[in-house]
Amino acid sequence: MAGHSKFKNIMHRKGAQDKKRSSMFSKLSREITVAAKMGMPDPDMNPRLRLAVNAAKAQSMPKDNIQRAIDKANAAGGENYEEVRYEGYGPAGIAIIVEALTDNRNRTATNVRTAFSKNGGNLGASGAVSHGFDRVGLITYPASAGDADAIFEAALEAGAEDVSSNEDEHEIWTAMDALHEVAKALEAKLGAADSAKLAWKPQITVDVDEANAATLMKLVDTLEDDDDVQTVWGNYEVSDDVMEKLG
Repeated sequence: MAGHSKFKNIMHRKGAQDKKRSSMFSKLSREITVAAKMGMPDPDMNPRLRLAVNAAKAQSMPKDNIQRAIDKANAAGGENYEEVRYEGYGPAGIAIIVEALTDNRNRTATNVRTAFSKNGGNLGASGAVSHGFDRVGLITYPASAGDADAIFEAALEAGAEDVSSNEDEHEIWTAMDALHEVAKALEAKLGAADSAKLAWKPQITVDVDEANAATLMKLVDTLEDDDDVQTVWGNYEVSDDVMEKLG
């Protein structure tokens, strides 16, 4: 399967588009609300909010939904989300990082722990696996944004550190503190990105055989289906042949 990169979250895997749109909108709305609460409610003055709004637009989220999510940040008695990170191991010792936005830490922790335990893994302590990843910026564009050479040149001029392209999309990697600046420069040249976020990029990847791949994918799917979970990262590599067998 093209574009099944080991460290991408599940939304980039084949078939992820079949996920309920309402669930996707819920996650996007939550990120917009948090971004607006942490800074100015104006996307032009708040880089994180601008990225969140652009990501929502890339998924065809209605303008009214976006504005409601921004307005929630200043609403009296509104939800108060906090960012939480969980780390653990999946089947075959695969390192997994889960990022969540939650208004109930106990609920989220229970759900994440259950997902790990029922799908061949176990939740670890904070810092258990993140030392094996680099914290970087990741900007994605659809393949239709341009050919690999054009995207590479634009990314280089914008200050990106690395680019990888396949038949589905372009991944543009940046230094952590350069994400907003590079995303803004690329937007001027290529239009709004499909997504622009901080990512966990593994320093070393692990090949997963067919025996463990199905359980691993079920673990990632289960985590991604949780409303509180925003992104799931891992250090796994699954071959095209194995992915085809999994369907």
